[in-house]
Amino acid sequence: QVQLVESGGGLVHPGGSLRLSCAASGIIFSIYNMGWYRQAPGKQREWVAGITSGGSTNYVDSVKGRFTISRDDAKNTVYLQMNSLKPEDTAVYYCKGTYGPLAYWGQGTQVTVSS
Repeated sequence: QVQLVESGGGLVHPGGSLRLSCAASGIIFSIYNMGWYRQAPGKQREWVAGITSGGSTNYVDSVKGRFTISRDDAKNTVYLQMNSLKPEDTAVYYCKGTYGPLAYWGQGTQVTVSS
């Protein structure tokens, strides 16, 4: 049974930081490309950051320089370090793992940026 479990969300003030984690089980994690997505209320889910199985990273323009995606294949975990958070970063954050036609999603973790 494949599971992706996000954690690390919460309430943070503008300018603050959070680190999200996504722990995977039931897959050969090291061969999967991993990504973080987010969905704000009333908006479509958007891609935020991705990391390939080889470690190459990419980001949506709105988070470049503030967010960092990384992975630890020994722990079957992908991370999203979020710094300089803004109110517009408020959303439910999801991780996704893909390998060819296979794709799996986590259940999401809420991030709220508010003073």
